[in-house]
Amino acid sequence: MKDQIISLLAHRDYVPANVPELLQLLQLAPNRQQELQVVLKKLEHAGTVARIKGNRYVSPREADLIPGRIRMNRSGRGFLQPDDPALKEIAIAESATGTALHEDRVLVRREVRRKNFRTGDQENGTVVRILERRRTQIVGTLQKSKQFLYVIPDDPRIPHDVYVTPPRDVGRPARVGDKVVVELREWESRHSNPEGEIVEVLGAPDAEGVDMLSVLRQYDLPLHFPRAVLAEAHAIGAVVAEKDLAGRLDCRAHNVVTIDPDDAKDFDDAICLQRVSPEQWRLWVHIADVSHYVQPGSALDAEAQKRGNSTYLVDRVIPMLPEALSNELCSLKPDVDRLTRCVEFLIAQDGRVLHTKFHSAVIHSQRRFTYAQVLAVLQGGAASDPIGQMLQQAHALAQKIRRLRFKAGSLDLDFPETKIRLDDQGKVLRIEKNENDVSHQLIEECMLLANEAVAARLMSLRTPAIYRVHEEPDARRLQEYRQEVLAHHVPCGNLSQPAEVQKLLHKLGGLPIGSALKIGFLKSLMRACYSVEPLGHYGLAKKKYTHFTSPIRRYADLVVHRALFAPGSAQKDSLKEIAEHISVTERNSADAERDSKDVKLYAFLRGQLASGTPQKYPALVTDVRNFGFFVDVPGLAMSGLVPLSKIEDDFYVFDEARRNLVGRRTRRIIKLGDQITVQVAKVDAFKKQVDFCLAGEPRALPPSRPNGAGKKGKNKFPDAPAARRPKSFSTPSRFHRSPQGTKPTR
Repeated sequence: MKDQIISLLAHRDYVPANVPELLQLLQLAPNRQQELQVVLKKLEHAGTVARIKGNRYVSPREADLIPGRIRMNRSGRGFLQPDDPALKEIAIAESATGTALHEDRVLVRREVRRKNFRTGDQENGTVVRILERRRTQIVGTLQKSKQFLYVIPDDPRIPHDVYVTPPRDVGRPARVGDKVVVELREWESRHSNPEGEIVEVLGAPDAEGVDMLSVLRQYDLPLHFPRAVLAEAHAIGAVVAEKDLAGRLDCRAHNVVTIDPDDAKDFDDAICLQRVSPEQWRLWVHIADVSHYVQPGSALDAEAQKRGNSTYLVDRVIPMLPEALSNELCSLKPDVDRLTRCVEFLIAQDGRVLHTKFHSAVIHSQRRFTYAQVLAVLQGGAASDPIGQMLQQAHALAQKIRRLRFKAGSLDLDFPETKIRLDDQGKVLRIEKNENDVSHQLIEECMLLANEAVAARLMSLRTPAIYRVHEEPDARRLQEYRQEVLAHHVPCGNLSQPAEVQKLLHKLGGLPIGSALKIGFLKSLMRACYSVEPLGHYGLAKKKYTHFTSPIRRYADLVVHRALFAPGSAQKDSLKEIAEHISVTERNSADAERDSKDVKLYAFLRGQLASGTPQKYPALVTDVRNFGFFVDVPGLAMSGLVPLSKIEDDFYVFDEARRNLVGRRTRRIIKLGDQITVQVAKVDAFKKQVDFCLAGEPRALPPSRPNGAGKKGKNKFPDAPAARRPKSFSTPSRFHRSPQGTKPTR
């Protein structure tokens, strides 16, 4: 019936019909009307059909309705990522988002394109229906007015406070100021506040553990595995069984090693390099064979798919698989046998891949290296032991492969990463800076080769699979960014040509304002995601790319392993749903990871303010506006605003043509790319904002929460429109490697 309905609605002579009329058009018996309604509801929920005025059904395209997932920014503006990958992103004004929340699936009516002479076409739309709520619960702070209780959401992308009734049967009393979890009820109009019911009281915001518990609840991250999942994991056993070795390539005599962060626990990749001849190398890339233990249809598989990926918060890991697998039987630990899926490369001396093979294998890792240990080997002169020599040879080969990659158009988007170290009380102990040095690059180039080789193999076999895709940037965004670059008198070519992008990024590397403009370029890019269509990877300049190298922590990789070694195990329709789901869980985890860092940093910075002697930090001016300037503070892995109201040495005037601030008396100029020193001036955990001031300038006192603040219509930042105020964010990087050993997420 589903196919019949879709075919009927797509017919050129079809006229929008209601349920009784569809019953006749489909030549169905009257007693099948209820069945028809059920199917129509499912199709409508999926965005395959649309219900219009008069409860008549049409193909969404016929009514210019586009189903997709909406993403909101802090100003309330939305961006629709259509289900159809052939369609471009659609912008949705704050007034046109209806009752949509971040990551909801919605139906959007596309408006007529408006031509902009400077930036090209801009597609806009209006949300007409919510197809699926991404979240049914929110976390926030309980407040009370004279008449009612309400909750201020922690997520600034929810623009309304939520009215609640006094909580009942939640285990503990709720006090004003407590963090609570609210179950949302139906929300029908954006002109009224949503309502909800308190289902859990987490406690006072400054109570021990409440900050991280709030993050866990907000992003619906599970703390425990179901019993059935744990039972399956433990039933597998703790050692590789002899029967599991049948048909596998025995690589246990090879010098296989792992390279990971110092606190990693799950080792899902390993490498070995062997010289074949003076002009050729054999590179083995071994990946943990999770698919051998996690079978389709099992409780383990269902839970892994539901979670989508592991989540690495600042103080804990929410793993995709139980520790019996992720940290033990699947982890490629040294001195024990482990099962792998292997890509064997024959590589020329100049770094070109000559031939590729794929194996099911067994290894016995010889040593577990940290990045620091590998770097010491690479910088310590000629190694005398075979494994040290192998690492030095692998480094030399990896650098040749890397140069070929950039020659082919790959973009250099590396930024230093930061890691927050906590003490035993969960407070910030120190913030470390991790450079993408040659030890990281050694393993990265091997993993990129494997991902590309597997994608090429799957495409040649035409096997349904999931690909890692990074689409080309929107032309309008690139043009806007180009205008920004030119406004700072930096020569810039046509950025629709990758070669021109490479030239610009290289040029920015040698300019004082380079880092600031490079951050701007990252913001103009599309976000990488998963798709059943091999759309290629813009940032890596690869037409064939997937994720194969981290099946312990990414469900996508597990699916790819099955597709490569057990083709036919999944249908394209089901894979499309999985790709959409894990794209969402990946974004959810990224947001949770960022917020987990933020809550610790906010507490750390509030402590500095309370001490009266806040620390000073080097900072980079990344944007200049008429109300102040934004800075990136690498030492804190965050950005913030220096409002003009916090600078009292002069009155500053914004020069829009030159995009800088000029002091009337001192003639001091503040411009993009300036290196300055700042200290924290204000921390507002409610709004998730941090203000800075120039080091030595007068500072504001720690903020108190005004009664009713955060209500719809209130300006969330007194010095500037809320729409112009971005959230603090971690210094961006091209890939993220977690403390527990995650691999490139590109």
